[in-house]
Amino acid sequence: MLWIRLFLPFAGAYFLSYHFRTANAVIGPLLSDELSLGAADLGLLTSTYFLAFGAAQVPLGVLLDRFGPRRVEASLLLIAAAGAAVFACGETIGVLAVGRGMIGLGVSACLMASFKSFSQWFPLDEQASLTGWIMTAGTLGALAASAPLDAALHVASWREIFFVLCALTLTVAGWLFLSVPDKPGTLHPEPFSAQWAGVRQVLSSRNFWRFAPLGFAQIGGFMAVQSLWSSAWLIQVNGYSRSLAADHLAAMSLAMVLAYILIGLLSTGLVRRGIGTIYLLGGGMSLSLLTLLLIITQAVDQNYLLWMGYGVFSSFGTLAYSQMSAGFPVALSGRANSTFNLMVFLGAFGLQWGMGVLIELLQASGHSTEIAHRNAFAVLFVLQAMACLWLIFTGGCAVERDKQGGSG
Repeated sequence: MLWIRLFLPFAGAYFLSYHFRTANAVIGPLLSDELSLGAADLGLLTSTYFLAFGAAQVPLGVLLDRFGPRRVEASLLLIAAAGAAVFACGETIGVLAVGRGMIGLGVSACLMASFKSFSQWFPLDEQASLTGWIMTAGTLGALAASAPLDAALHVASWREIFFVLCALTLTVAGWLFLSVPDKPGTLHPEPFSAQWAGVRQVLSSRNFWRFAPLGFAQIGGFMAVQSLWSSAWLIQVNGYSRSLAADHLAAMSLAMVLAYILIGLLSTGLVRRGIGTIYLLGGGMSLSLLTLLLIITQAVDQNYLLWMGYGVFSSFGTLAYSQMSAGFPVALSGRANSTFNLMVFLGAFGLQWGMGVLIELLQASGHSTEIAHRNAFAVLFVLQAMACLWLIFTGGCAVERDKQGGSG
């Protein structure tokens, strides 16, 4: 009964969060046509979600500790609902950007609040499974924002769809507020000054900065691609229709659902067999780079399999959260994760907008649309490869070894 009352509302909220995040990959061409947006404008518009989301992460950790996940997330979802309404009514890029920023702020607690609540109500050995299932719910939201959203656009306008999303978000906010219980005795946190001192401790840690570039370039970069530039690549480089591009995104999201389920089911058993989580992370990130390189070079003519592989291997990036936070005391884990999430969403914002700016600059200098997109993706590949090398050469495996050998 507790599982239903607590998990399902958070799963519904994270489903909507991921749906909002990736919807512009499908409606982006419609926005460009209706408002005459260039690549840089579309990149900026879409990435305001990430900017607002990322900016909320550090204070969010403090608010969750102080007021609890039920109150914080339900309140923020009201802002997301208002943002969806503003976006649906927007006639200019400025209004649309404000609406998308409000959505980003409003859903900024969906994952962190669920983690906080799980840690309060469930034993540690059940939390890995819950994490896998909550990530599955989010990826189902991304799946719904691909081919199903494209199908919906044949019977309703994108504005009407966002009004429906507004109503759904209000419904989930009420459901979460009324269903999720508060843990007795947890709303007596340390003073704000002590909480902010914990944030400063995270930011001054060498362990945090081992993983921060990976969060910025690899995880944030994948978000930038999944939520916008994947569709642009498929349409502008491969010459696909919007519907065929949406089918590819649906296949990628479905593969990610299966990947998260497998991570949830198998990761604990693999660790017990001596395959540490840091090695799963490193292997997944390396294969993600390989599939991105194959996409860029088009060395293999199997686009469905490549995009599915890219989604599957990039899903292993979520393991960076637990590996990074393992280097901190349990009392700091919430603030460590939310601060790391800030780096992730700063990367998603900066890379999504930056790729759009680069594409426009290359086109203005005489390069074709295909070459401009290919070069922008190549820059992303280089940044992600550097982040992976940084993790390796700064001793990323030391966190795992310290945890296994030094904690007794």
